[in-house]
Amino acid sequence: MSKGKNIMIVGVGGQGTLLASRVLGNLLVEEGWDVKVSEVHGMSQRGGSVVTYVKYGESVASPVIEQGEADYILAFELLEAARFLPYLKTDGTLIASTQKIAPMPVITGASPYPENLEEKIVATGCDAKLLDVLSLAQQAGSPKAANVVLLGVLSKQMDIAQERWLAVLERTVPPKFIELNKKAFALGRAL
Repeated sequence: MSKGKNIMIVGVGGQGTLLASRVLGNLLVEEGWDVKVSEVHGMSQRGGSVVTYVKYGESVASPVIEQGEADYILAFELLEAARFLPYLKTDGTLIASTQKIAPMPVITGASPYPENLEEKIVATGCDAKLLDVLSLAQQAGSPKAANVVLLGVLSKQMDIAQERWLAVLERTVPPKFIELNKKAFALGRAL
């Protein structure tokens, strides 16, 4: 068993961050880790920020991840990736969708959507994997499967067999969406 890790899953309400955290948490428990999961909902029903902390290891006392402690940040939206980047460890990895969803201040015209976010993220020097996961999710059959595409990408970073991921995915998603999610996972894993 390798050392435990701290993973943040960030996005916007309705993107499937909670399903992703359930799949990941269930998988890690089955792998024998002590796992703590904490979900922070902003105005998630109105497209607000959603953050989930997933910590696992031999013994985990608290689910909270402080700035500079995340081994991985799985970001479902580009602005959320930029917003939570300070939580990434120096040697951590950001896996982010390049999808842009306008937050309420942008929708109301109170402020513009920040420009050049991809370039700004890359300029920090972090290990950033900025990916068009939305098009892969659509290729799998639904844009709502972007969360599982991102899990597929994350799975390549972790020392857990693909079959284990798929088994947990099958037990977690509704039966009518299993094949779509398996395809989305495979597309993400192939990146």
